[in-house]
Amino acid sequence: MGVDVRIRDLAKSFPNGRDRLRVFAGIDLDVGSGEMVAISGESGSGKSTLLSLVAGLDLPDHGTITIGDQRVETMQAAILSRYRAFTVGLVFQFHYLLRDFSALENVMLPALMQGRDRRETEANATELMSAVGLEDRLGHRPAQLSGGERQRVAAARALINNPELILADEPTGNLDDANSRVLEDTLFRLVSDFGKTLILVTHNLDLADRTGRSLRLEKGCLLER
Repeated sequence: MGVDVRIRDLAKSFPNGRDRLRVFAGIDLDVGSGEMVAISGESGSGKSTLLSLVAGLDLPDHGTITIGDQRVETMQAAILSRYRAFTVGLVFQFHYLLRDFSALENVMLPALMQGRDRRETEANATELMSAVGLEDRLGHRPAQLSGGERQRVAAARALINNPELILADEPTGNLDDANSRVLEDTLFRLVSDFGKTLILVTHNLDLADRTGRSLRLEKGCLLER
């Protein structure tokens, strides 16, 4: 199932010489369980930074990030590691598949790293590969796949530990129009069929509009489009 997301008074800045560059301050965001939300904005507006904070990959200057009943910004290292493994699934602009592993093995890897049973994991990964339309590519290595196919493998990998929240950072950014559309259709179908919550950041306003709720990050403020 999906999970509720509640962000309050979130602020983030980075060192900039003797000063600090403020990316955003005072952001509030509510996303309901099973909802799909897109965040657009210019390069450098802070979209990816916001996702990294929700994923627990970085810490805010202040503010709260509540995912279900978990407070992300206060988690200790061991709990944070488990949160990233089981609550959040990440899909990036680049697929980050391991070139020496097959597509199926790449999908299996996050679960195996958490000590899951190999036979059960292989069955789950095979089901996910079928769900993204790549049941005939199980043994292919990344170099033998097209760009769109590699991104679909990455989407399957993001779901292998059955996370409640999917965070997608420009997932179609490196794809042509045809492959972008296939990946979009696949991602939205997976999120809907498996009942996940989705937060998607993108420059593509057509893609953003497909989520049903589209926001814009502009000058440090999160606005309804």
